[in-house]
Amino acid sequence: MLPIWGIIGVFVWLGVHFKIDAKLIASGVFLFGLLSNAFAWLVRIIAIIPVVGPLVVKVLSTGFIWLLNAIGYLVSLVAIQRGYSKDVLTYRGLTVALLIGIIIGYVLGKLI
Repeated sequence: MLPIWGIIGVFVWLGVHFKIDAKLIASGVFLFGLLSNAFAWLVRIIAIIPVVGPLVVKVLSTGFIWLLNAIGYLVSLVAIQRGYSKDVLTYRGLTVALLIGIIIGYVLGKLI
């Protein structure tokens, strides 16, 4: 699977280098990753890290995290359409920080 991630990386680099639309690049990576099971492999690699890996995978697979992220994207979409693009960048950064904080807190809570 490592060569597949290498291929994905090369295609992303080529797409950015030749200024191909970012949505097209993301769609291609998503489709190629799903068809080749590259994302499942990446989750398995994270899961084999002793002690912490299974906890991180467990947190990332909970519906609450997916729901928070989906709501963040929907709010971002509406805000961008109304012209608040700079604020969206700030609040998306805060959302990502919140999600990372939840993951770190869950892992530390299980370890302590």
